Amino acid sequence: MARARPSRQSTQSMQDIIQGRRRRGFVGRQVERAAFRENLDVAPGDERHRFLFHVHGNAGVGKTFLVRELEQLARERGALTAYVDEGAGSVPEALAVICERFARQGHRFKDLERLLATHRERRHEAETAVVARDEVPATSPSAASLAAARAGLVGLGLVPGVGAFAGAVDPAQLAQRADRLRAGFGTRLRNQEDLQLVLSPERVLTPVLLAELAGAAAEVPWIVLLFDTYERTGLFLDGWLHDAMTTDRYGVLPANVVVVTAGQHPFDTLRWGGFADWVRDVPLDPFTETEARGLLADRGVVSAPVVAEVLRLTGGLPVLVSTLAETRPADPGDVGDPSATAVERFLKWEQDPVRRAAALACAFPRRLDADVFRAAVDCPDEDADALFDWLRGRPFVSDRGDRIQYHEVVRAPMLRLQRHRSPRGWAERHGRLAETFAGWRADAEEACVARELWADERWRELRLAESYHRLCAQPGTVLPEVLRDFVDACDQGEAVALRWAGALLDAGRDAGAQDAARWGFELGQGLAEHGTAAALGLLLNGSPPDNRASEHQVSSATEDSDRDLSPDPAGLDEPARALAHTVRGGALHRAGSYEAALAQYEAAVGLDPGLARAYRGRATSRGELGDYEGAIGDLDRAVALAPDDGRAFSLRGEFQRILRNHDAAIQDLDRGIALDPAQAFAWASRGATRLSRGELDAALVDLDRALELDPGYGWALARRARVWRTRGDQVRRFADLDRAVALQPDWAWGACERGDALRSAGRHEEALADYDRALALDSGYASAYASRGVSRAALGRHEEALADLDRALELRPGYAWALEQRAAIRERFAGDGGG
Repeated sequence: MARARPSRQSTQSMQDIIQGRRRRGFVGRQVERAAFRENLDVAPGDERHRFLFHVHGNAGVGKTFLVRELEQLARERGALTAYVDEGAGSVPEALAVICERFARQGHRFKDLERLLATHRERRHEAETAVVARDEVPATSPSAASLAAARAGLVGLGLVPGVGAFAGAVDPAQLAQRADRLRAGFGTRLRNQEDLQLVLSPERVLTPVLLAELAGAAAEVPWIVLLFDTYERTGLFLDGWLHDAMTTDRYGVLPANVVVVTAGQHPFDTLRWGGFADWVRDVPLDPFTETEARGLLADRGVVSAPVVAEVLRLTGGLPVLVSTLAETRPADPGDVGDPSATAVERFLKWEQDPVRRAAALACAFPRRLDADVFRAAVDCPDEDADALFDWLRGRPFVSDRGDRIQYHEVVRAPMLRLQRHRSPRGWAERHGRLAETFAGWRADAEEACVARELWADERWRELRLAESYHRLCAQPGTVLPEVLRDFVDACDQGEAVALRWAGALLDAGRDAGAQDAARWGFELGQGLAEHGTAAALGLLLNGSPPDNRASEHQVSSATEDSDRDLSPDPAGLDEPARALAHTVRGGALHRAGSYEAALAQYEAAVGLDPGLARAYRGRATSRGELGDYEGAIGDLDRAVALAPDDGRAFSLRGEFQRILRNHDAAIQDLDRGIALDPAQAFAWASRGATRLSRGELDAALVDLDRALELDPGYGWALARRARVWRTRGDQVRRFADLDRAVALQPDWAWGACERGDALRSAGRHEEALADYDRALALDSGYASAYASRGVSRAALGRHEEALADLDRALELRPGYAWALEQRAAIRERFAGDGGG
């Protein structure tokens, strides 16, 4: 008898076969599947075609299952597909997943893979070079009348564009982080392309992705990109995806690309509302009774009493319907007594007590990998791998590759069961997990300098997990400590702070701790709607109300946080409150609210007179308000408290330069550079000081060094242009000014500086364009009015010239150069027959 030859299917993987069987049993969502299938029958040029499908709905409605089904439908039409979920934490990580998925289907994106590898290497080099010290908040050039004097502070916050991931994090934190990265990066590399690859990776990577997609698009009928758990991934993907699909900023996207996104929330109408004609909105609700009955019937569950009981217990949530249907109950008793816990419904038909215990134990961690599993489950080491593999196959577990996560509608009742059944056992289990994460955190600390800890993502994740379990074990005792950590998290940016607020909310909900839950909700809401300053205002102002805070309550928390509250409802001690005021002051400063920032710093030093960072922050705000003497006084205190803080010395040197105390400025800047030679700002400030003293060669050396550390440093370029002017090198002068203005097109001082250079070269028409630009950016810029008046006079436009000079003198009475120029023009105008 001849042996049967293997079928083609036998070459498939076991996973492919299992997924195929599950797909054949997939019922429901017929309308959504049909709409997607029909879309692939419509040419991209047809107005009926949709380029983007957004699936959204509450947890448990089957978004991921539907997205996976849509992916399979696309593959059946010959599409090249890539599925990305929250396992990717940034645009580069998402692109790496896309490359890997396409490679599995025989399409290697080799150029993009190489560039991603370079990005990872360069990023690692930059991060390891960064010392996580307190940074001066990033600022933009002031639009006030003292623009010229304050322009030296631009170097504190020159931040290249951050592109698509700006929505994922606090914009002010991005500027601060970019400054740190530039400093560290500059000590390792001097390549502008590598710098951009580290600081704005999507700008470099996306054009390569689009080129690779164009090549693949010629070989397949469709390319389908699927982005799941968009409530998380959308934080960094949404802006980038919008730009890639609706603009030519990175190039053009092939017309046969279809994008699917799936998350809990509808699309942001402010961003996507104008493109409704090519977006298909796919809202998902719980299964209708017909859909739920269809799924049950497909699993052989047709008894009317059983179906009714399943429908009653699940509320139509697909994940629950599917979980119960898999057990094929024969009568209502098999489904479970109406008073039975949800856990018994999920685990009733699993008779192995070891497996049942493992499933319950693994509900405690928010996320699981093999190491966390071993810490959570009491079982022999030789059984752990098999037990973990069993758990990964449960219907209520989402497999994320190297980690797994329970579906929330299953995890929550499991936790409630164990908390109510044994409060002491609940606390002990969470306590053991907290100790485990604390041990891993301690191990991670060995590789970090103490001041670098909060900048280390791995350390933060371990600290966060430890904090969650400690809150669950002892919420009343631990809450003030976690709220203190929230302040440090805010200092790392909005995205990090949101994770801390989420842990507070989760722990409060899971442990039944109302205070923690309310704080988590209110802080998260404040962050999401109004940013870091609002959230810290809530923390400083008082405990959140019992119910959801209104928009008015959240926004009012950004106004005055100096109310006397005793006792402190957040449980923060005075040093923690001082730090919170300081971090909040930085957020307000970066938003341009210098007076409000000053009040926060004053509150901080009132609470903790030894907090050097608060004095330094107050100095920056005083500097922006023109109080340079007061700023220097604050910095005197800061350097006395922290004599190794190079940034404080450099700041004081810059303020001394502005006040023309050049010897004192050089002394401070020398010290600042010695302590922290990676500060481009310090080198540029010393170069400008040496230029003022006529030390051209030394000034050029310093400014060159500043630009080696930060090639995009516009203020240093403008100052070096003045060195070239003094040396009579007009070619280099204009090269530096052109580059500075190109790097910062919204920089009023830079535009005026180039206008002055053009005016001195007799190129008055071109100069007028720069002056017009400067005044459009800063309508109170007296020097720009005066200079424009001189150029207009040179072009014979005397009346306009006098009007400009009059305006300059209104803004700055006693402006000697403007008075001289106006007198000369009046005399010339009179001589020409003018009135």
